[in-house]
Amino acid sequence: MDTNQHEQYEYARQRLKQKKRLYYHFVFFLLGSIFSLVVNKLLGVYPETHWFLWVITIWTFIFVLHFIRVFITDSFMNKNWERTQIDKLMHQQERKIEQLQKDLDQKNP
Repeated sequence: MDTNQHEQYEYARQRLKQKKRLYYHFVFFLLGSIFSLVVNKLLGVYPETHWFLWVITIWTFIFVLHFIRVFITDSFMNKNWERTQIDKLMHQQERKIEQLQKDLDQKNP
């Protein structure tokens, strides 16, 4: 397996791990939400406060952040994006160096 194939394999493996963790998080979120509802309503732990709604709301926010990270942020800010950005910055630096060299040559003929 050459280096490029190995990088692609590692990237795919890492993405699969991220998605797998997200799915586990979702299942754990559902079970935890049901559990907090049951504890609040059926077992009568502070039933007048409806604290389970706060738990579910905060957990939903955390899950949405996790989802955004996995499916939005990490999907377009991957190795290819990094390489493109590095190439772009290197090209900008080369142009600045060339411009400085031209300016220097004009001042000191």
